[in-house]
Amino acid sequence: MLRFLIVILLLANGLFAAWGQGWLAPIGWSPEASSEAWRLGQQMRPEAVQLQASTAAEAKAPPAASAPAPTTAADSPASPAAAPTEAAPAEAVAVAATDDAAPEAAANAALTSAPPATQCWQAGTFSQDEAVSLRSGLRNQELPWDSYELRTQEIAGRWMVYLGKFPSLDLLARQRASLRAQGVDTDRAGGTLEPGLSLGRFSSEEAATRELTRLVRSGVRGARVVQERATAQVFTLYLPAISTAQYQRLQSLPELVKNPLVACPADAEKPEATEKTD
Repeated sequence: MLRFLIVILLLANGLFAAWGQGWLAPIGWSPEASSEAWRLGQQMRPEAVQLQASTAAEAKAPPAASAPAPTTAADSPASPAAAPTEAAPAEAVAVAATDDAAPEAAANAALTSAPPATQCWQAGTFSQDEAVSLRSGLRNQELPWDSYELRTQEIAGRWMVYLGKFPSLDLLARQRASLRAQGVDTDRAGGTLEPGLSLGRFSSEEAATRELTRLVRSGVRGARVVQERATAQVFTLYLPAISTAQYQRLQSLPELVKNPLVACPADAEKPEATEKTD
C-alpha cells in the first residue's frame, strides 16, 4: 500500500513539472502565459535604446541644470529697449545723486587740503632789556595790538657751594681728584666763575649754607656760598594767530633771530600772569 502511494506521488510531481514547463501544451495542458505581449507592440524604436555603465561618482553627482534656451526676438513680445526694467529708474536716481554730491565732495577736499590762513607761534625766553627791544620792533611791524602779547615768568635765584678760582687748570684737576677721594661730587662752575668747581647748586641760600657746613665738617677747606643766578623776570612772545606774510616779516627782528619762532603746542594753556602789550 505504501509503495502504491509513493508511486502515485511521483507520477503527480512528474505531471505537474511537465505541465509547468509547457511540455503538455500540444495536448492542451499548459499554464496561462504571464507575459504581456501587448506592451511590446507599444514600444517605439526599441533599437535606439543603449545601455551605458555608470560609475559611483556619476551616480552621486547631482544632475546638471539644463541651460535655458536662447530667446529670439521673434519669441519675445518686445525688445529690452522698448520695455525698460524697474531697476532703470533706481539707477538713474543713483547717478543723479552722485552728480549732485560730486561738487560738495570736491569742495570739502579742497578745504581739507588747503593750509590754514593763520597759525599760532611763540618765542622766548627774553630778558627785560630784550623784551623792551622786541616790543619796539613789533610796533614797527604795525601788527594789531591784540595780535601778540609778552607773557611774564619769574625765574627763581640759584646758589652754589663754590671752590675757586684756581690759578691754573693743573691745580683745579688736583683739587678735583682730592675731593673725589673724599667722596665729594664736583661739577664745572661755568660762566664767570671758571676755572672753579661747583660742589652743589641750590634754590635757596639757606640750603646752600647747610651743605657748606656739612662739607667743612667732612674736611673740605676753601669753599664758600655764591649766588650763581639772581631772581629775574623773563618774557615769552605769544602770537595766537598770524598770517604767513606776517610770520615772514617777523623773521627780520634781531631778537627773533636769536630766539626763533616755533609753533605753539596743541595743548598749550595760557598762564595766569601775563603782561599785555599796547
